[in-house]
Amino acid sequence: MKIFAAELVGTLTLILFGCGAAVLAGEHVGQLGIAFAFGLAIVAMAYGIGPISGCHVNPAVSFGAFVAGRMDGKTMLTYWFAQFIGATIGAGILFLIASGKADYDVAINGLGQNGWGPGYLGEYTLAAAIVFEIVATFLFLVVILGSTQAGAPTAMAGLSIGLTLTAIHIVGIQVTGVSVNPARSFGPALFSGGQAMSQLWLFLVAPLVGAGLAGMKCRIGLLDQDAA
Repeated sequence: MKIFAAELVGTLTLILFGCGAAVLAGEHVGQLGIAFAFGLAIVAMAYGIGPISGCHVNPAVSFGAFVAGRMDGKTMLTYWFAQFIGATIGAGILFLIASGKADYDVAINGLGQNGWGPGYLGEYTLAAAIVFEIVATFLFLVVILGSTQAGAPTAMAGLSIGLTLTAIHIVGIQVTGVSVNPARSFGPALFSGGQAMSQLWLFLVAPLVGAGLAGMKCRIGLLDQDAA
């Protein structure tokens, strides 16, 4: 229950602070500010709940750990359940706050949902979105799995992971809004509906592919000094 609660709260926080920066303060802080909001949320939660659950707050991270042999399937599903619930609650809280502004309309202003194509930020193609999400998640997991392996300076893991997520957002916000996290995409899409829900499949599948590739490389010993 401690792990479940930690992952729920951690994912809720990521959605509320990261997507919240885009929805509530985007015009003031810009793309760079949004990127740092996501990254700093991870840094904060890494030190806040890391000792309890490892601060995955991302189904792709849990899947990568599973493929790498660091987590069993039953535990992974527990993490997933907590993460998707946390993302839903976080998006719900953000929706309630955003709705407190008279001219807010979720159909127009959105809720920080991910997407691609005509009408979405940089209007990048489906192919570009797929490539970005797979590659970015792969690199994100390389940092996470490397920073948390035995022998690594784990006291700095939260900072390295958070800064990596920041860099990924700086590069990719215009492409997909940056998912690299199925739960992060699920919560806002659930409240936004429409195109966000119809495009959700990519942000559920592509991050898992990227995470799986990173996990497999750890499992065969290419990225993990302790792998067999």
